[in-house]
Order: sequence, then C-alpha cells, then structure tokens
Amino acid sequence: MIAPALSDALGAWLAGQRALAGAAENTLKAYQTDVLGFLAFMTQHNGGSQGLAPIARITIRDMRAWMAHERGRGVGARSLARSLSAVKSFYRWLAEREGFEPTAVLSTRTPKFQRKLPRPLEIGSASDMIETVELQSNDPWIAARDAAVVTLLYGCGLRISEALGLTGRDVPLPDVLRIIGKGNKERIVPVIAPARDAVDAYLRLCPYPVADDAPIFRATRGGVLSPRAIQKVMEKARLQLGLPATATPHAMRHSFATHLLAAGGDLRTIQELLGHASLSTTQAYTAVDAAHLMSVYEKAHPKA
Repeated sequence: MIAPALSDALGAWLAGQRALAGAAENTLKAYQTDVLGFLAFMTQHNGGSQGLAPIARITIRDMRAWMAHERGRGVGARSLARSLSAVKSFYRWLAEREGFEPTAVLSTRTPKFQRKLPRPLEIGSASDMIETVELQSNDPWIAARDAAVVTLLYGCGLRISEALGLTGRDVPLPDVLRIIGKGNKERIVPVIAPARDAVDAYLRLCPYPVADDAPIFRATRGGVLSPRAIQKVMEKARLQLGLPATATPHAMRHSFATHLLAAGGDLRTIQELLGHASLSTTQAYTAVDAAHLMSVYEKAHPKA
C-alpha cells in the first residue's frame, strides 16, 4: 500500500507536469501508471507501506530488482526505458522537494533498444493513397471528406487528431494554420493549395451545417468523425494498392516530413512544422533518408 503522503506527492507532481510542462492527458496517464507500478513493486520488494522515508532510501540494488522484475514479466526495453524516464522525473522532483539524495535512481542506466524508424510512403504511393481513398465510398460527400483528411495529413504534416480537430473557425483554410498539438504546443503550419481545395470541395458537399465551435469533419450520421474511420478507409486503399500495413494515417505525416527533407528542407524547419519538442525526434528522418538513398544506390550500382 502506498502511503497517503506519497500518493499526494505523485498527484502534485502530475499536476505540475500538466501545468508547467504542458503534458497531454494521455502522457500524464502513462506517467501515473509507470510511477504507480514502480511504487507498487517497491512496496512488495521492501515490505510495508511505501511512504516518503522508504522511497528516499532506495538503492541501486532495488532499482536493478525492479528492472529485472519488469523484464521478467515481458516488458520490452523500449517500454521499460519509458517507465524509467517517468520514475526518474518524479524522483528528481521529489528529492528536491523533500531534500534527499536521488543518485541511486537517477544513475540507473536506461535499457538500450533499437529506435524504430518512421515508415513513410514513396511520393507516388502517397499520391496514389489520396486518390484511392476517395474511391472507397459511393457517397460523394464522404469520398470528399476522406480525401480531404488524408490530404491534410500529407500536405500539412498534421496528426490525425489535429486534422479532425479543425473547426468551423478554421475554414475557409487560410494560408497558414495555427495548430495546438501535443502538450498544448502551438505551431504555425503553411497550408498548400491542394489541401485547401480538398477541404473546400468537402465543405461544398457536406450535408451538415458547419458551426464555429464544432469539428468540420463529420461522421455519416452527423456526429464527430473518429480516427478509426480514416484508419479503416486507408486500410482498404492500401490493400488495393499493395502497400504494407505501415501505410497508416500517421505514415502520411511521416511521408510529409521525409519528402520535405529529401527536397532540401532543413531539420529545424521540419521540427517546427511537425511540432516536435526535441530535435532528436526529427533527426530520425535523416536516418530514413539515408537508408532510402543507400537502397537506391545498391539497386543502381553496377557492382551491387
């Protein structure tokens, strides 16, 4: 059992992450789950209620025991690294507040894992995807809707939640959009003409009125369009095009970034357009581009 004082401390830390760091709700839930899991293990491992005093006495051996326990129950290196990051962040904050030495926890090494590279589509495949998505419905307004959403993902690098979050106040689409992304991070995104035209075409056909405070993309019966609806229509399209299972809505955003980089875009600009908090996240696209160039080289080189 976790002592009330420690539970209160966790709540205060999460509140700080929400207010000061602008963490999204899903991120906060993940933090809470990770830290609570860690504290639950320490309660069982050391015996007795885990209050502030026992937590301050955690040793490197305790940390190794926790990590071994997590790996033993099938937690992968990537997930364990994420949990450890949350634990360290909470522990650092708690140590500053309570005045104890946090070295044992903060010095714990992060498990090594192979970072997954983004899986973008080829330029031709991205264009084919938009065209094929539009053919999946016999209802013209639904076909136009699906094409407009996917065009926004690829043409503006939006997340699916950001595209579906556009409201009546955002249309007609301006030359630049002000997007509030993950963690309430704001960014300015240029809107290319094909994206503007696709949204205009959808709005002309949509049978439902567009209110300023309501999402513009509507489900068949007029409700809010769900991400799953776009995922499903893209699944059908990718099967027709013979594309891999990685051809998802998020892959269109990856394609936007990769193709922009290949065309000469610089990483800092792409970072701003995508709304990445860290440049290291954006740098993954350089590895994708390098891998693509090597693949082309190997196929074309006479000695390959």
